[in-house]
Amino acid sequence: METAQKYRAGVIGATGMVGQRFVTLLENHPWFELKVVAASAKNAGKTYAEAVEGKWRLDVPLPEKYKTLTLMDADADKETIAEQVDFCFCAVDMKKEDILALEEAYARLECPIVSNNSANRWTPDVPMIIPEINPDHLKVIEQQKKRLGTKRGFIAVKSNCSIQSYVPSLHPLREKFGLSRVLVCTYQAISGAGKTFESWPEMVDNVIPYIGGEEEKSEREPLKVWGSVSGGIIENAASPQITAQCLRVPVSNGHMAAVFASFERAPEKEEMLELWNTYKGRPQELGLPTAPKQFIHYFDEDNRPQTRLDRMLEGGMAVSVGRLRRDTQYDWKYVSLSHNTLRGAAGGGVLLAELLCAEGYIDRKAD
Repeated sequence: METAQKYRAGVIGATGMVGQRFVTLLENHPWFELKVVAASAKNAGKTYAEAVEGKWRLDVPLPEKYKTLTLMDADADKETIAEQVDFCFCAVDMKKEDILALEEAYARLECPIVSNNSANRWTPDVPMIIPEINPDHLKVIEQQKKRLGTKRGFIAVKSNCSIQSYVPSLHPLREKFGLSRVLVCTYQAISGAGKTFESWPEMVDNVIPYIGGEEEKSEREPLKVWGSVSGGIIENAASPQITAQCLRVPVSNGHMAAVFASFERAPEKEEMLELWNTYKGRPQELGLPTAPKQFIHYFDEDNRPQTRLDRMLEGGMAVSVGRLRRDTQYDWKYVSLSHNTLRGAAGGGVLLAELLCAEGYIDRKAD
């Protein structure tokens, strides 16, 4: 898809860790140009550089071209913001009911919202997308627009970062062999809580065996991703049964999952490896800018994937798998890894926005 003129994008919640990641990903994006940064009222009127001074949490620098952007008030200035952009990314730290109201307000102002937040993930006519897995769910947007009374405004969300460490590897297997039971234990980086080791010294040399709400998300969200559109809403899949434990570990970036899976027809190892190595989704078919050329990579080495070595595979947008072997209680077990703030958060949001543009759900407004 050729883009002679770039789409004008905004980032709501630009001062947080995921918002910062959105800003860096837009710096040299071939389709999108960042025009607006917005955050809470306390930072409104500051330059972006002033607002994040001493609070920059990424290992890449703040882009020079965005340092002088003036932060707008995400709530009070929403009409002005909606007028200046073709769509917005949203990654705010607010109460659920406030996020619901804010995102819907932007949608009703005819500003499409690509959300990293969890608030709208269970709204029945809001698609929750992993672009390589369920792009067909985008068609529910037309019903959502009818509910909202909009012509171009809508909300689309990406899934929780934890499930993107293991659902991609299960998806092609589920399609071919059926998937009956899954047990997963996730080992999640501190950046998933918006933290660094400097801001969270208690995590050094430590593991915390609880992440609020994460296990429920890990067990429920895959069923929406694997669901189907019917009657203008997304109906959850009935299977597989999923049970999860989620642990916070002393890692800066990268969520790893230990996966145990049973199938309706147990596959052979060679069949599983073939599916992983050849699987392509809609982003690969379309050649979207942020899409990894190969979505799933399998490592033969016993000690791979490793978080430090493999989280940045294909710009942090690929999923790594290893240690596939038979299990005594389930059919198979293995480990998988994804970068939680790239594939799992802002990068996944950018890829979703690319998909929405390529499929005609987001257009450029007339100047």
